[in-house]
Amino acid sequence: MADRKSYHHGNLRQALVDATAILIEEVGPQAFTLTEAARRAGVSAAAPYRHFKGREDLLEEVARQGFVDFADKLEKSLNGGRPNPMAALLRTGQTYLDFARERPGFYMAMFESGISVTGNADLALASDRAHGVLVRSAEALFEDLPEAERPPARMVANHIWALSHGVVELFSRGKPGGRTPIASSEMLESAVLIYLRGLGLFPS
Repeated sequence: MADRKSYHHGNLRQALVDATAILIEEVGPQAFTLTEAARRAGVSAAAPYRHFKGREDLLEEVARQGFVDFADKLEKSLNGGRPNPMAALLRTGQTYLDFARERPGFYMAMFESGISVTGNADLALASDRAHGVLVRSAEALFEDLPEAERPPARMVANHIWALSHGVVELFSRGKPGGRTPIASSEMLESAVLIYLRGLGLFPS
């Protein structure tokens, strides 16, 4: 926990972000308060306003930092183990599942808080960077096909993103095996393969 000395050394902004991420994990992105975040960071209720305009501004910074870390992890997963584009694409999906499990407070701020990504330029930039990794992954998957036969990479990236998010929301929360005995990673992999076969990219 940060103390008042940390604030004077310029660490309060990050201390508030970290405290808020933990708080969101505990109570959700809608229920956390700026006052409680300040208390956990070890400062007065007024101190956060030196760094953030208000609750929404702090929430957007948590989401922004989450997207930066998420993009870093996606890029690492995409670049590790090439030249197999299919394996790389599946790794990006697994990275989505891992991030949601390992950094739930940041994940919820990013995807479940209702914030406007487009309304914050820095947040939009971080989000676009993460999405861009999935687009590049899709492009690599189709690069050997004739151009006329390639599905839109951005469309495919959006669908893979949606599949990953759906698996997280429906099957990765709560007790493992609570809704299905199938591991979330296996469910996502099979869904991606079925989807790509539906596009006619792979034989049944």
